[in-house]
Amino acid sequence: MRVSTGLGSSSDNRMFTVVVESFGAGPQRRAERVMTVPFQQLQSLMQTIAQKGGRIKVVSAGDGESTPPASAPAAVSAPTPTPTPSGPKAAVSHADVPVNLYKPKDPFIGAVTGNYSLLAEGAIGRVNHITFDLSGGRLHYVEGQSIGIIPDGVDAAGKPHKLRLYSIASTRHGDDTNDNTVSLCVRQLQYEKDGELINGVCSTFLCDIEPGAQVKITGPVGKEMLLPADEEANIIMLATGTGIAPMRAYLRRMFDAEERAKNPEYQFRGKAWLFMGVPTTPNLLYEEDFQSYLNAYPDNFSYTKAISREQNNASGGRMYIQDRVLEHADEIFALIEDPKTHVYMCGLKGMEPGIDEAMTAAANAKGLNWAELRPSLKKQERWHVETY
Repeated sequence: MRVSTGLGSSSDNRMFTVVVESFGAGPQRRAERVMTVPFQQLQSLMQTIAQKGGRIKVVSAGDGESTPPASAPAAVSAPTPTPTPSGPKAAVSHADVPVNLYKPKDPFIGAVTGNYSLLAEGAIGRVNHITFDLSGGRLHYVEGQSIGIIPDGVDAAGKPHKLRLYSIASTRHGDDTNDNTVSLCVRQLQYEKDGELINGVCSTFLCDIEPGAQVKITGPVGKEMLLPADEEANIIMLATGTGIAPMRAYLRRMFDAEERAKNPEYQFRGKAWLFMGVPTTPNLLYEEDFQSYLNAYPDNFSYTKAISREQNNASGGRMYIQDRVLEHADEIFALIEDPKTHVYMCGLKGMEPGIDEAMTAAANAKGLNWAELRPSLKKQERWHVETY
């Protein structure tokens, strides 16, 4: 590929748009893709396209000039690029999503590499971020999937404990972006029964586990919560508690500096809006990361909190996530009217009725029928729900 737009030095801050065919996986490979990258990433992107069999149709500079491709990509007059990162492709169709690579009868054995609390002083309960080493196996995943954990020990009947599923909180590259770890966000389940405090079997096992311990892992599973490959999509995220896990993975993929460097073919430019519900401020999870994204990408990321025991809704009651949805109903529905908008909901099952009620009221105010609109969004694969 030759770009006759007077390319300058590595300090060139122009953006370039590349139109490519036969790039990606599954149905996406047959579609035309449009990607926009800064000058410094242009040559790396073109090399990635060539390596994966893509065909470049047009390269457009920021001034609107475009250059049709030569018969085969040639070198761009640019500084020597960093080698194209290896790892799973950025655009993964449903057909290519890994599923059940490891099953309960033959789980992957992964070592714990880290386990720390996510809560600040004064928080309610116990929530930990736990990371497992996947080296030496074939377990890989994409954002929005889950893995199963089989806790050590046996139940009251003397049988091995059954697996529990947990949403993955890391991107496909892992927290260290080296493609060999997976992370979970786990709340210890506790409840009273006949006056006795009962601890959840698997959640307690995970929250108590020490680095170096070996854990039985199954999966991955799930295709309901996959991110669209479109870098210009709008992503509305509704999360309560540890339902933040997949949202954390999405946001890292969109805005984390190391992730963006790892994925030159996925540079998010849409609108991401996170609604997060927690009981108290110390229960906010991954807060430092989200604040850094707000500072770095104020035009692309919005963050709205519902802190039930500290904030009041319009009626003077506790502030829940559905109250925030009602407050921003006009903006939310303006986004939903855009076919590029996807909505993701994750958390306790009890959040669904409240969200439905809020969306119904918001839709009615605009003369819309939510009972008809929601199934339509679901059919278009734009309404994604994972509750438990």
